Amino acid sequence: MQHLMDNLDVLLIIGLVLGVIWSNIALLKYSAKFKVPVINKDPLKLDEAHQQASEQQKQQDKAS
Repeated sequence: MQHLMDNLDVLLIIGLVLGVIWSNIALLKYSAKFKVPVINKDPLKLDEAHQQASEQQKQQDKAS
């Protein structure tokens, strides 16, 4: 009877490990569909781009 319990424990552990591996692969496939935006690392350039965009928006609002 003890031998059967040992086999069951081993099979349970193998099943859990395979389940974790399968779920990680599924998560990687799912997350690969997302597009990651490129982040500008220079905050000054980012601020300049933001100011230019807001100025363009103001000009478009005035033209409307």
